[in-house]
Amino acid sequence: MEEVLPFCSYRGLRQVPQIPTALLSRNTPPHRRRLRARLSQNTPITLPDKPARLSPPLPVLPTDAAPSTASFFHDKLLFLDSLGVDIFAAAAAHPGLASASLADLRAAAGFLRSLGLAAHEIRRACGMCPEILTVAPSDLAAAVAFLLREAGVQGRDLRHVIGRRPRLLVSDVASRLRPTLYFLQMLGVAPIARHTSLLSCSVEEKLIPRLDFLEEVGYSSRDARAMVRRFPQLFCYSIEENLRPKMEFFASEMRRELPELKEFPQYFSFSLPNRIRPRYLACKEIGASFPLPALLRPSNEQFNAQMEVRISSSLPLKRSPLWRGSLDADL
Repeated sequence: MEEVLPFCSYRGLRQVPQIPTALLSRNTPPHRRRLRARLSQNTPITLPDKPARLSPPLPVLPTDAAPSTASFFHDKLLFLDSLGVDIFAAAAAHPGLASASLADLRAAAGFLRSLGLAAHEIRRACGMCPEILTVAPSDLAAAVAFLLREAGVQGRDLRHVIGRRPRLLVSDVASRLRPTLYFLQMLGVAPIARHTSLLSCSVEEKLIPRLDFLEEVGYSSRDARAMVRRFPQLFCYSIEENLRPKMEFFASEMRRELPELKEFPQYFSFSLPNRIRPRYLACKEIGASFPLPALLRPSNEQFNAQMEVRISSSLPLKRSPLWRGSLDADL
């Protein structure tokens, strides 16, 4: 019967134990006898070593590799901080600022300094219009040339114009500034230099819809143009948040006529909850009526003094306790 060798792990053995010679039987085939004879000579059997685990090679960066994105961002952060600009607020308003190069930012800021803007003026302009830092100096120069040569802005007033409306510098001359200038001139708005903030407005998206609203509420095209010519800032007010609510209060609550509003379009520049409604109700309480300019233009102190004069020079209301006293005095 053929012998069965017990299984042994190669981890603990480097040699096979000697097999007794008595176990070699004549009946064993020759090739097996030769194998067993060799095993009986304590011949060590070399087992292969476990292959080493290969690690992936580490990437080799070229010596001339560009600085990291974090480095770029850090440099821009420091530069914008030196200007007093909050990069996070500015980038939220204008995402293109995050991808702008430091060289572009420096060039734009240098151009603003060349116009004579002080540090606080540059900070305010960049806060109002972060796009100004990502525009090429050649485009900024084109907008400045338009303001001086075509819009009639005086050199001494340029800083004030830019500080009030920095978006003028990022508006394209051919597609925005010049068409708006021609439209305002057609309406008869003059002088343009006093209303430069309107030049960055779109004719189709902002100016024409305001004229259409005035015609919608009952004014003729001629009257609507006369109103914006008298008070061009009408173009700056929101239709739904300003013009419409004030128009509805004027017509339904105050019950006044459109011609009065045509002569005083500045009515739309006053606050409805803080000035128009409280003063109208105060006048209604004593039965007084003032023209729109007299009702809205005076300061609170002047208006209260005006109301005191009106109360002292008029009869008390019928619901007032003084009403009976006034009748007895007449008797």
